[in-house]
Amino acid sequence: MSTTTRGVAPLHDLDRRGFASDNYAGAHPEVLEALAVANGGHEIAYGEDHYTARLQEVVAGHFGEGATAWPVFNGTGANVLALQALLPRWGAVVCAETAHINTDENAAPERVAGLKLLTVPTPDGKLTPELVDRQAWGWGDEHRAQPLVVSITQSTELGTLYTVDEIRSLTEHAHSRGMRVHLDGARIANAAASLGDSLAAFTTDAGVDLVSLGGTKNGALAAEAVVVVNPDITADEHGLVFLRKLNMQLASKMRFVSAQLLALYDGDLWLRSASHANEMAQRLAAGVNALDGVTVTQAVQANAVFAVLDRGVADRLREAFRFYDWNPATGEVRWMCSWDTTASDVDAFVRELTRLLRA
Repeated sequence: MSTTTRGVAPLHDLDRRGFASDNYAGAHPEVLEALAVANGGHEIAYGEDHYTARLQEVVAGHFGEGATAWPVFNGTGANVLALQALLPRWGAVVCAETAHINTDENAAPERVAGLKLLTVPTPDGKLTPELVDRQAWGWGDEHRAQPLVVSITQSTELGTLYTVDEIRSLTEHAHSRGMRVHLDGARIANAAASLGDSLAAFTTDAGVDLVSLGGTKNGALAAEAVVVVNPDITADEHGLVFLRKLNMQLASKMRFVSAQLLALYDGDLWLRSASHANEMAQRLAAGVNALDGVTVTQAVQANAVFAVLDRGVADRLREAFRFYDWNPATGEVRWMCSWDTTASDVDAFVRELTRLLRA
């Protein structure tokens, strides 16, 4: 497809979609509209604008009175800032071995934040109090980085979900040991949509201290935030106002980051988009589950489908639909659905996979 808008022609096929990542999807039209509205006139820079002020009200509405938002550019920046604010230089974070902060952030938490990750293998990407205790020890031992934070992801990197009770159990356990809890919410909207819970239900109300609030994977364009949900974590004492600048995550024209988050969260766009992505993943899982030669490896609870299939079939399928290997050693792949994935996309994918399996 080739269209021209005011003399600017697209450099890619506007009708082509794959299943590699929800980061591949463009910005939602309502987000782009919000950016256009925010673009007029002058506004005070570095967060003293009307959009960022309104974002504080919206975030408090979702996470509870006293919750504050610190807009940043990307998820890695949000995670680094959140963890850095929670830890001294000698601190360590207990996380799942599959956690994004461990596998896909190029050691930014360790190199930029200057902390230690203490990882635990899990079958489904989820931590439990018992798994936390495999690394939560050695307090006072000068030879060991001090485990002072537990970081979980909702939904997890394997597309699975923590229930409210599971998160509450984790936070109570962590707090009893003097540890804080960070929640990486890059796909927090998908989790809320699947659980049917409010954002506060499995964060603030469940005892989480700090949240990385996702936007980009759900239709925004370089827009995330750190949300402080525990009022005991003050910006001055924990250095958020300084760390955001130090980490190169302070937007001068912050209104454009905040406007996107408002487009998502000041209303139900966040929920509509995530619900649709989840529904497409369910449709995809149902389609491939019926095929001999495909084994779905994880419960499909959000917008991801993990499956094992023949490597040759996977490579040929990739010629029509881009997606990533998850574990090359086992032949496990990951298929992601997005806010703009259509039923026709899913059905075409299943038809092509069916054809290849029968070839």
